[in-house]
Amino acid sequence: MDGLKLKPRKKKVLLMGKSGSGKSSMRNIIFSNYVAKDVRRLGATIDVDYSRIKFLGNLILNLWDCGGQDAFTENYLTSQKPYVFSEVGVLIYVFDIESREFDQDLKTYSAVIKALQEYSPRAAVFSLIHKMDLVQADFRAKLLQERSDMIREKSECFERTVQTYATSIWDETLYKAWGMIVHSLVPNLDTIERYLSHMMDVINAEEVILFEQATFLTVTSVTSKIGDRNPYYDRYERLSNIIKTFKHSLAHFTSSSASSHQFHEFHIKTPRFNLVMSRLTNNTYVLVILPPGEVELECTRLNIGAARDEFARFHVIPEMGREGSRAERDSKDAKMNGKERASANG
Repeated sequence: MDGLKLKPRKKKVLLMGKSGSGKSSMRNIIFSNYVAKDVRRLGATIDVDYSRIKFLGNLILNLWDCGGQDAFTENYLTSQKPYVFSEVGVLIYVFDIESREFDQDLKTYSAVIKALQEYSPRAAVFSLIHKMDLVQADFRAKLLQERSDMIREKSECFERTVQTYATSIWDETLYKAWGMIVHSLVPNLDTIERYLSHMMDVINAEEVILFEQATFLTVTSVTSKIGDRNPYYDRYERLSNIIKTFKHSLAHFTSSSASSHQFHEFHIKTPRFNLVMSRLTNNTYVLVILPPGEVELECTRLNIGAARDEFARFHVIPEMGREGSRAERDSKDAKMNGKERASANG
């Protein structure tokens, strides 16, 4: 397995919406480590801005940020339609909550959906209602529901599967929406979650969260019965936001860029819990919440180290049949158990 070169798994992601809706701003915050105040200097996207993003080992995201000016949109829906809408894995359509032409925005969305249905009927569709920070807090839930219902009515064959989120570049809602998008793109997610659950049981953790290292979006998480009692339902997107801010601070004090600066590990000890965040593979970090105590903390750090090499090979394997996947899991579990016992004895 060590010498095996896996063929890249490419996912085409369309980012579409009216010009000025905030598409490029959110893209640069998520993937280019911008902070919200810095995106004001970004200009309008001309035609299509292509980005090739290495994500989780051999998974490659081909992100197409499509300019939203009327002339470009017309080309996407006519002469360029087969080129733009073929082999799409995910469509992310951004609506500006401030738009005074929402009916026209819906018509454009409907035309995009029909083109997607024709060329990529199996794509996942996400609708982001953006700039929600401009709406008074008391009215956000009602407005989101109203707009979501209208969007769903125009979603054709995607009506039952389209997911709608309220977002803003000024809070963690952006990370929640993009975290769910990333979650939908990861192959073999159920197998990864079983592996994390096994790790959680071995180290007696309350919660284990897997982050993608460049964006610090949550890939997935597992929780124990104790962890399920955590009342902060938005903790994953809050953590993404906090860690990205931490990286910017590190970059500032070390005179490096936020995108290039990586840390290996940090831990927090309190009377109520321990927290360990450690680099797990070249593309992921793992965050573990566990009971307080020095012994518990050190054992967890040792077990993360023992799992590191195995997980690096494990989670980038292309999708396979159930039987093959089970055999691979059993082999990895056996190796991991051996390393856990060695760590405990050490």
